[in-house]
Amino acid sequence: MGGLNLEVFKFGMYVMFPIGIMYYFGTNLDNRFSVHDFWPRPEECNKVPRDRDEVKAEYERIVARQRFRQAQMLEEERQRARLQPAPSSNGNDS
Repeated sequence: MGGLNLEVFKFGMYVMFPIGIMYYFGTNLDNRFSVHDFWPRPEECNKVPRDRDEVKAEYERIVARQRFRQAQMLEEERQRARLQPAPSSNGNDS
């Protein structure tokens, strides 16, 4: 193959290869190669607050969650301190 015949062959391959792939796999690629429930539904997604009241409510929710976590951490520290034996000081250093 030389010259013009090679160019026609290459052009045919460049055009027909994608068309052949599309014909082989079909038109419903979204249904054939998709994962069921991969993307979260809109009600499961985070929503950006738009007005002042929504921002304030979100801020209060974050602060309440942070205070709750701090209270949990303090309670865990108290539990650990209560479970650890107190060091004995009986005067013997040996």
